Amino acid sequence: MRPRVTSVGLLMPRRPAEEFIAPSHIDQESVAALPPKPGVYFFRNRYGKPVYIGKSVNLRSRVLAHLRTPEEALMLAETRHIDFIRTAGELGALLLESQLIKQYQPRFNVLLKFCGESFGLAMTNDASCPQVMGYGETDMLDAPMTMHGLFASRGEALQGWQRLVRQYRLCPALLKIEATINGRACFSHQLGQCRGACIGLESPEAHWQRLRSALEQLNATVWPYAGPIAIIETDGKWRQAHLIDRWTYVGSLEGRRRNFVLPPHPGIDIDTYKILSRPLAEDSVPYVTCETKSSRDGTRTCVLPPQTSVARLATLS
Repeated sequence: MRPRVTSVGLLMPRRPAEEFIAPSHIDQESVAALPPKPGVYFFRNRYGKPVYIGKSVNLRSRVLAHLRTPEEALMLAETRHIDFIRTAGELGALLLESQLIKQYQPRFNVLLKFCGESFGLAMTNDASCPQVMGYGETDMLDAPMTMHGLFASRGEALQGWQRLVRQYRLCPALLKIEATINGRACFSHQLGQCRGACIGLESPEAHWQRLRSALEQLNATVWPYAGPIAIIETDGKWRQAHLIDRWTYVGSLEGRRRNFVLPPHPGIDIDTYKILSRPLAEDSVPYVTCETKSSRDGTRTCVLPPQTSVARLATLS
């Protein structure tokens, strides 16, 4: 066992994690109950309110690390009790942590506290060019609107749109990005970055088709599935199905439950997108596409496939 050097230079043996004693004002039984398993943990104050929420693949080890960290003394001073929610794996812990931090807004959590609006390029059937718009704004419009792409801010969406215009050599003047005088070529055409739709070298119809093709390239990031999906995680015989609808984590099912009522208008959670987009693109996590049923009052219910299908996929994780 390696010794540690104290602040006065004395060599003291390190105390094993099993012998670690939490600060006396924190409920000792709640610390002792922490398992070496994945999940989400809560540091709660005297009123039971979460002051910090975190996740780990090893709840016990991670919480004990907090208790040993001098830089977290202020948070620990407010903590009276620690509890946790188990998950079948790391992915479920990441999703649940993100959801709970936004829900409870703990004082000592800095990241993930706010679910910012996500943005895309909105296009109506009769529009000549798209406009940057938040996904939440489209529900308030009367005209049918198609959204393309997924961005974390208006600025990122605008930059992404400008990159697309340059990549496909579209005309900034026709797309109202660049001002020009009628009959004169846009500045991008002078630089060889526009095919000349502004001066008749390319027909409006051809330019329109290239614009549509460019926008279609962004669609895979929006929601490339036919409906909600369930990502399967297992821990031994325990299986969880994490339900995702348009990059929003709506909850998890386990046991024999197969139905889940969906939010009426799920937004797009950019944090969930960041958590899941790469694993799903790399096909490194098993998932199933769920059926959606709507009732007369507009309530949507997500229904998992038959148990045999989910169980078969779960063996892949």
